Amino acid sequence: MQTEEPYKNRVELLQGTRDMLILQTLQWRPRHGYAIAQGIRSGSDEGLQVETGSLYPALHLEKTGWLRVAWRTTENRRRARFYGLTANGKKQLAAEHAKWSQMVEAVAVLMSREPRGEQA
Repeated sequence: MQTEEPYKNRVELLQGTRDMLILQTLQWRPRHGYAIAQGIRSGSDEGLQVETGSLYPALHLEKTGWLRVAWRTTENRRRARFYGLTANGKKQLAAEHAKWSQMVEAVAVLMSREPRGEQA
């Protein structure tokens, strides 16, 4: 029986971050779906995990022009679709990163505030 211990500190992805994380992972090199999930997991020091059930539908990003797709052979000699970042995908990643940075900063400001005597 597997224990849940390795997963206890995992963070659930905020809605809307999955696509950004996929683009971020693909900026390093083209990958197939499983390798994208592994890249997110290892790139976050095991803190984030994208389940395959939510990953593969997200790879619709090829329809946006942000990804290029090609069939290649994996290191296990299996045929798989590899996804790579296009120039438009790099622009989208930069835009998503800017929005993410703004949100993180705003949340940090809110979380650092001392409680006031405000009434609901």
